Amino acid sequence: MLLDVLLLAVGLVILIFGANWLVDGASSIATRLGVSALTVGLTVVAFGTSTPELVVNLIASFDGNSGLAIGNVVGSNSINILLILGLAALIKPVNVKSQTVRVEIPFSLLAAVALFLLANDKLLDGTVSSVISRSDGLVLLAFFAIFLYYTFLSSKSDQFPLTAEVKHRKYYLSTLMVLGGIGGLYLGGSFIVNSATSIAKAFGVSDALIGLTVVAIGTSLPELATSVMAAYKGNSDIAIGNVVGSNIFNIFMVLGVSGTIKPLPFYPQSNVDILVVCLASILLFVFAFAGPGRKIDRKEGVTMLIIYFAYLSYLIANA
Repeated sequence: MLLDVLLLAVGLVILIFGANWLVDGASSIATRLGVSALTVGLTVVAFGTSTPELVVNLIASFDGNSGLAIGNVVGSNSINILLILGLAALIKPVNVKSQTVRVEIPFSLLAAVALFLLANDKLLDGTVSSVISRSDGLVLLAFFAIFLYYTFLSSKSDQFPLTAEVKHRKYYLSTLMVLGGIGGLYLGGSFIVNSATSIAKAFGVSDALIGLTVVAIGTSLPELATSVMAAYKGNSDIAIGNVVGSNIFNIFMVLGVSGTIKPLPFYPQSNVDILVVCLASILLFVFAFAGPGRKIDRKEGVTMLIIYFAYLSYLIANA
């Protein structure tokens, strides 16, 4: 048991470092090939913050652990808005200025609603069981392609600010970082899935609960670090854009790829978790656009944190 907890912690550390190496190495190669830093930020870096969720989900999918795979994504999305943005707003009120964010918030809500509709075959179609099938996965990936196209058009119109400089490295060092990052992601992901499954069995709780809590928090660490630091430095668009963009990636890309590779059985209990994500997205929309000055202030940040910990208490109580 103690060994499983240790392996879970080690896996999370390796996973985060692997994602950072992959992003830094790929960004350096891309800029040396003449790709703009702006485009790198919108593609490589945005993808990089979702690679922990992607790797964990792929390994869980191949192992037939759909509860962990779906719980990881849905849990991460709830954490991103309620916990991470709540903490960011508590540090410093988060202003909403960007037109891109005004589009992405409804798009992230669409992602949660689409997941609910595609996953609930039994509820909506009266089938024997529910599953995120390969065709469902392809639908999610189609939405993701639309989002990427929108991102590409937005980058051409210079609506996105340059968020960080890309450090130039020699090709061989960048390549080693990419390879090391991929290896770290796979090794860390394997540790997380195997140890999380063992811990769930030892405590007699579901894999989905472990995915919704421990694994989801661990794979959301890149978003946590990015958004909290962005809020501290007063860069509100990054704080919100990073979280909302990650939520879109998680459902459309991560679950899309997972379902396309291997269908994921879906259990009705997960509907509560999806509805929490929908509620969080609606709450973010209301706070961002209906409040004074179009900002998420400290009181609204506290409200988000209270809702998250109430939801966490519900999960533990119903374990």
